[in-house]
Amino acid sequence: MLNNIVKESLHGMADEPHDSRQFYDELISAREHVLKLISRNLTDFGDRFPAETCVNGYYPLTENVEWTTSFWTGQLWLAWEMSGDDRYRAMAERHVRSFGLRIAGRHDTNTHDLGFLYTLSCVAAWRLTGNTEARGFSLLAADALLERFHDKARIIQAWGDLSDPDQAGRMIIDCNMNLPLLYWASEQTGDKRFAEAAYEHARQAARYLVRKDASTYHTYYMDITTGAARYGNTQQGYADDSCWSRGQAWGIYGFTLSYLYTGDRELLELAKRLANYFLNRLPEDGVCHWDLALLGTDALRDSSSASIAVCGLLELCKHLPVTDPERAHYLHAAQHIMSSMTRDYLARLDDPCNGLLKHSVYHLASHKGVDECASWGDYFYVEALVRMLQSWKPYW
Repeated sequence: MLNNIVKESLHGMADEPHDSRQFYDELISAREHVLKLISRNLTDFGDRFPAETCVNGYYPLTENVEWTTSFWTGQLWLAWEMSGDDRYRAMAERHVRSFGLRIAGRHDTNTHDLGFLYTLSCVAAWRLTGNTEARGFSLLAADALLERFHDKARIIQAWGDLSDPDQAGRMIIDCNMNLPLLYWASEQTGDKRFAEAAYEHARQAARYLVRKDASTYHTYYMDITTGAARYGNTQQGYADDSCWSRGQAWGIYGFTLSYLYTGDRELLELAKRLANYFLNRLPEDGVCHWDLALLGTDALRDSSSASIAVCGLLELCKHLPVTDPERAHYLHAAQHIMSSMTRDYLARLDDPCNGLLKHSVYHLASHKGVDECASWGDYFYVEALVRMLQSWKPYW
């Protein structure tokens, strides 16, 4: 059965190109197809991990390094939840041990992306199976993430050595999705420092990363000595004053998750404003250009941003009353984007490709992952599918 929240989005949609039965059949077919793709990769990847993005259609395989390896582990957990096939669980649990070695040795952990890395691997394992080792690894990761919090600036530094003057005080919109690891750590340990740091960062992100028109900077610099705001710019967007699509999607989902843990209604209202800005700048098929400022051009699409946004919109709707006039709009939009991705962006079994969701953009300026599958796009597409087809308790 369709998730109840998605059923709501289909009421009164006779003017849409497909009714609820067609959409349901589309999702069921997509689930079967995605499980085939993941199963094939389960064999082909072995104990290694896909790199951040495909290169000429195929993921290079790596050890457990960089910020994206958990998106493959997350797909395995989701595949297990969708199918009950213990092959997926067995490999995900082998990954848990790999993440344990990584955090114990502090290998490539000098990043705020510890939230991505450990939420989708080890916190997921703890939530789903009660794996106490995975819980311990997650708490070690939360400790390492908390070390990146600057007391004066009240932010978690994104990348690099904390004493690096080129990186000191940099926060980025992506970090909203790393905060759930800290909120979870406070729940587990009773130590309020984790949640307090996460909430302080979320408030600073709301204050400085979000512009008055509800568009977002990719990155913003704070003075770590005085705590003063410095300036915003972009690392991956079109321009410093444009709106990078993936960052806007991280904001929709991430501010909603901070609301979930804190109950701060201002964060929920902020997520709505970001969602409105995002949805008002979509092409006809609902799959955004890689920067929202490029609407009306032939700029490349970024399906990975679209998949994140769908998950964010569905989570947002869980926390809005049915009387909220924008709730139905968000549900309809999520369904429209999902349907478009499923029809026109999902890789076929016979494609020269081993990713799931085609036509993503990682970093255009450096020609990295341009018009390729991206590991996070694959993950969030599968998460959206699970959200729409069954009752699902998020790993976040």
